[in-house]
Amino acid sequence: MILILISTIFIFPVLIGIGKIAENFSGILCKGISGKILLGILAISVIWTVAAFFIPLNIVVEIPTVIAGLIYFFKNKLYWELYRFSKKEYLLFLVISLIIFFCSSFYPYILDHFGYYIPTIKWLNEYGLVKGIANLDLTLGQMSVWHVFQAGFSNFSDPFLRINSILLIIFTLYIIENKAWIHLCFLPVLLLFSQSPSPDLPVVIFSLIMVNEIMKGNTRISLLFTFSVFVFAIKPTMIWLPVLSFLYSIFIIKSNFKNLIPGILIILLFFIKNIYTFGYPVFPVSIMDFNVSWKSNPEILRTSSQYAIQKTYDMQYSYEEIQKFSARDYIKNWLFLNGIKSKINILFVVSLIIFTCFSLIKKNKIISLICISLIIKSILVLLFSAQYRFFIDVFFVIIFVTLIHIFNQKRAIICFSILSIIFTGLITFPNILQTYLPSFKLGNFMGKFEIKQLYKPSIYEYNKFQFYKIGNLKFNVSKKYPYNFDTQLPSISESFIYDDIKADIFPQMIDENNIKKGFIWKKLDIKEKKEAENIINSISNSYIQK
Repeated sequence: MILILISTIFIFPVLIGIGKIAENFSGILCKGISGKILLGILAISVIWTVAAFFIPLNIVVEIPTVIAGLIYFFKNKLYWELYRFSKKEYLLFLVISLIIFFCSSFYPYILDHFGYYIPTIKWLNEYGLVKGIANLDLTLGQMSVWHVFQAGFSNFSDPFLRINSILLIIFTLYIIENKAWIHLCFLPVLLLFSQSPSPDLPVVIFSLIMVNEIMKGNTRISLLFTFSVFVFAIKPTMIWLPVLSFLYSIFIIKSNFKNLIPGILIILLFFIKNIYTFGYPVFPVSIMDFNVSWKSNPEILRTSSQYAIQKTYDMQYSYEEIQKFSARDYIKNWLFLNGIKSKINILFVVSLIIFTCFSLIKKNKIISLICISLIIKSILVLLFSAQYRFFIDVFFVIIFVTLIHIFNQKRAIICFSILSIIFTGLITFPNILQTYLPSFKLGNFMGKFEIKQLYKPSIYEYNKFQFYKIGNLKFNVSKKYPYNFDTQLPSISESFIYDDIKADIFPQMIDENNIKKGFIWKKLDIKEKKEAENIINSISNSYIQK
């Protein structure tokens, strides 16, 4: 807890300082310190994404950013803005912050933390963006902008990767500054995402802030659209937010095209980043083929697509079974899966229907645009991979828009208090989830409270891996563990080794003396097939050995 507090105290003025610099060029996104911080996050993320094409996001990148932010923070006496709150607001902020620090100090439990978040951040730290990295491990082709932001601050400012806990503090600040009290009701639920640099947290928080600003009538459409596109760049399933901002600019603000240019430039940066790391503009689909030499293998993408379809049905059906579904079966089997995900899917459909009726009754242009945007997003998600984690943001937005006028400060604090006790209890005593909600599989990976958390957040260490070589690629594989969160680079997950060999291909370095030059895939020759067979046997035998 204490070390997370120190990181927060250190990073806060940096973001405020950089945000103020950005305000001098772009104008104000929203009032208060939180508005500056949001612009600081946007500016740093974009600058570091561009920098990552050329250099690793190591201490050489972090130090100048920190110095620039701190100099501007103190030179312009921006710290005076921290004294504008009442004693009650300070007390509320302090209590919420302590809850966030406590919950974020637990062990990470989201599986993507080990197979996607940490490996991505390690690659960004050591090499920056790498051409064709998806050929090495398909998951790495995403390279979310949020992980770019986390990677840059992970050298000394936030070495425990708790940037999400700092974001929750920023969200609390926004709530108090803007009197957006209903958002307090969401904070306890979001505590579940505070232990990992999960992109799900920032996109939920940023979308709630953007919708709040739009409903308040914020007319700074250039910044609203730019920030909405930034959220899309963090997680493309948030396509509805830039759609909403675009519709808002046309039908409500009646803005001209030039206000959309900064956002369009970020979209182009997002496409270029994906083409560079994955081979196509939008991960993980192979649309708009530019035929670059390092693009991902079609057979691997086909396997990934089939797996995504199975994930839609919580792996309860084989791909072959799903292919035999009738149109009615597709819907029925998705709605009535075994376990909690069935309830979430049903709730999702019911929520959309209720919100559509709500928007028709209200006859409010902005609410109608929000509804249209969410329906567009929902259709796209249902078509590609209807996993609950891809539409969880929809619940937050619908609750916010429908109940915004019901929750005043008093009601919101009461709701926050009750939910905080519940969710803090679940995080502290995960055996409750494991016993009474066994279908919530992530509950099985939650760690118990340890006294040392009060000082240092809990992290896992493994550092056991095996070295292999196929062709010109020397790589490491985590020993007796499916993920490579603590494996020396370059590393490949077991599952992708199996997929590659099954497809009769394997990644190779473009320049065997320079990893930064990137990776391509090639067909295995006779010698390499023999090497691959030995590797498969070695990995299998490692699980048998005591």
